[in-house]
Amino acid sequence: MQAGDLIREARRRAGLTQRELAERLATTQSAIARLERGGTEPSYERVVEAVRACGMDLVPQLLRADDADWSVASSNLNVSPDARVRRHQAALRFAIAGRRALADARG
Repeated sequence: MQAGDLIREARRRAGLTQRELAERLATTQSAIARLERGGTEPSYERVVEAVRACGMDLVPQLLRADDADWSVASSNLNVSPDARVRRHQAALRFAIAGRRALADARG
């Protein structure tokens, strides 16, 4: 994710307009627009400042590489397109059932 994407996502989650975020950062709406579209490359500190102005924290993490997606993709190459569709449909049904269970548990 690029710096501008992080800022845009934080701003949207906070329900702020570009102008409102600009006011919090003592800058202009056009400067926020340039940041969000990648017209400028802000420092890490500036990104943290913008995210905090949205009422959030930016928490960088280093995680071990996870090649699970590659394993699934490579195993899918060994099955027919119909079998891939069936696998996808089963995974979708599972996800929908999980969401329903969470919604029911929340009341």
